[in-house]
Amino acid sequence: MAENAPETEAPALNCPKVEEQDCPVGSPEWMGTFADLVTLLMCFFVLLFAMSTTQQETFKELVESMRSALGVTAVPEAGNREGLTMHAVPSETPAEEQKVDEMGGLIQKDLEEIVSEVRELVMFNKLGGLVTASEGDMGAVITMTDMLLFEKGGAELSEMGIDVLRKVASVLSRLAYHVKVKGHTDNVEMNSKIYPSNWELSAARASAVVRLLVESGLNPKYISAEGYAQYKPVATNDTEEGRARNRRVEIIYDRDIIARDFEGLDKGKK
Repeated sequence: MAENAPETEAPALNCPKVEEQDCPVGSPEWMGTFADLVTLLMCFFVLLFAMSTTQQETFKELVESMRSALGVTAVPEAGNREGLTMHAVPSETPAEEQKVDEMGGLIQKDLEEIVSEVRELVMFNKLGGLVTASEGDMGAVITMTDMLLFEKGGAELSEMGIDVLRKVASVLSRLAYHVKVKGHTDNVEMNSKIYPSNWELSAARASAVVRLLVESGLNPKYISAEGYAQYKPVATNDTEEGRARNRRVEIIYDRDIIARDFEGLDKGKK
């Protein structure tokens, strides 16, 4: 009977087995090197482009600057040399500042020469301690003690004082700079008919020096006499040595006054 028939198995299909291939995972090794190369080339060309753009903008700025400085409307473009005329480039320092610098340098040089020559005079004439010369922010200062110039309590120049002042005048007369002559005393009060106080004594001593300097060749237009009595001491008045230092006459080239004189002359020329 059909029901009792044995079940037959379906025939097996003999399909060939596909051999598994060893496929590498990801991209090949050479691809990384190639990608790096392409990236570097891209960066290189981007950099070139950026540089060329910057140079172009810089060149445009340079052209505009040249037009403004030279006062012309047409300036040759890049690569075109026709019609290019070179002009002196104006200095960045204003003319007034240049004049001030030149004037200051000239004044400084002259003051240094004055001090140097007076110091040589002091050395050759063995006047150490009696005459000093210095140069600083205020200007050049020549200081002479009253022992060299005057008798005690008087304003008449001594023979030695006259001789030294004439030698100093030979140095000072080379320059047409304003000179201040300042007389100073110690704090011992004067009480005489001629000099009732130290004011009169200090002013008289300064005037005596001025007169001799003018007689020796200094222009009277550029010299003045001033008396300060005991009120500008350089040392203590409590000792004899200090009082001796305070009794002095100063010949001063004031840097600021000289500069103002220069400015006045310059304005007068205009």
